Amino acid sequence: MPEPLRVLILADDCNPDWPSLPVVGYKAARALADLAQVTVATHVRNRVQVDRDGIGKASVVYLDNEYIASPLFKLGKIIRGGQDAGWTTKIALTYPSYLAFEWEAWKKFKKQLKAGEFDVVHRLTPMSPTLASPMARWSPVPFVLGPINGGLKWPRQFQGERAREKEWLLKVRNAYRLLPYYRSTYRRSAAILAAFKHTIDDLPACARDRIIDYPEVGVDPQVFAADTERDANPQRMTFLFAGRLTPLKLASVAVEAFARSEILRRHRLVIVGEGTESQPLRDQIAKHKLEDCVQMPGWKTQQEVGQLMRQADVFVFPSIRDLGAGAVAEAMACGLCCAVVDYGGPGGLIDAVRGIKVPMGTQAQITDHFLSALEALADDPQRVRRLGDAARAYALNHLTWDVKARKMIEIYRWAMGQRTQRPDFHNAGETT
Repeated sequence: MPEPLRVLILADDCNPDWPSLPVVGYKAARALADLAQVTVATHVRNRVQVDRDGIGKASVVYLDNEYIASPLFKLGKIIRGGQDAGWTTKIALTYPSYLAFEWEAWKKFKKQLKAGEFDVVHRLTPMSPTLASPMARWSPVPFVLGPINGGLKWPRQFQGERAREKEWLLKVRNAYRLLPYYRSTYRRSAAILAAFKHTIDDLPACARDRIIDYPEVGVDPQVFAADTERDANPQRMTFLFAGRLTPLKLASVAVEAFARSEILRRHRLVIVGEGTESQPLRDQIAKHKLEDCVQMPGWKTQQEVGQLMRQADVFVFPSIRDLGAGAVAEAMACGLCCAVVDYGGPGGLIDAVRGIKVPMGTQAQITDHFLSALEALADDPQRVRRLGDAARAYALNHLTWDVKARKMIEIYRWAMGQRTQRPDFHNAGETT
């Protein structure tokens, strides 16, 4: 057995309690610490939760850049009118504070890096391809970037939703390519993990020979697992949506499908989540008198969402701009047949063997496609089970945190020159 690799992980976002990117960073780092000698450098804002739970076998160092991060965060809330919209604006304002985070990391670990006490430096989070990493230039050992995810264009059919999401800066998004450290980040990285085709296509040509298709989403099989005793032929199916209730998620498509279909109204739709669209959705349900078949239980914890998924049959996810599709991966792990729009992360995770994809179009067109697809599924429970079983098999073979960690170790060894063949995330046989 080779000696465990010594890995310095940069994870600005890394928190077991905070949803989306912070918990993804936390779970990925914890899984890697089972296979390598890991030191995690994270932000001081994560201290309370990480000190409470630890990060598995990893050592943890807290870095403080609040001298710039705090005022920029406050400014961002003012500009965005809160925290639920204007994602591009948030990332733009993160740029100076993230450079300061890596500067603090360099000051802390410079001597150890130069002394050869680490084999690899890995920037795990943030995952935006627009945020440069000066450590790629400074590090004397191989630098691994990612997984990163971004560059997904806003669908032309939904410009109104883009305005409602306050994505004003999208028009000048590509200006990030002119910022300091952008070019050196992609020229100096020994391996670049990029999630899905939309991210890979957006990266510079100079990086092509070091890019690995590696989705950032992962699942915890202890939380998201199938119910092996689920009724294979239910009289009343449960269709489930789970996610932030914002304009781009289009949860209203699922409600409209039930409103227009006598077939679907014999079944049940559960919409889990909260957001700016919560009240409009409740109004839509009341307008069509759907209270007996459509429920909105509000926000739920990960464990509660996992339980609801185990009780459901079909995961309905009409989001028109979803980069990573973490909820889809979790539904797959629970053995749900997933119905998604063929765009972004959901379109990359689902294929004809493990779910249903409808084409991008106007909201009316997407609603028509979902209506037809959901009615067909409601009439064919055996197909629902077959697609769900295939989805679960894919999730277990590729998307659990321990499987992804084993694949990451092979990426490290490739970046270090210890193996010649570029690792393939989609090959289930790629393990240590």
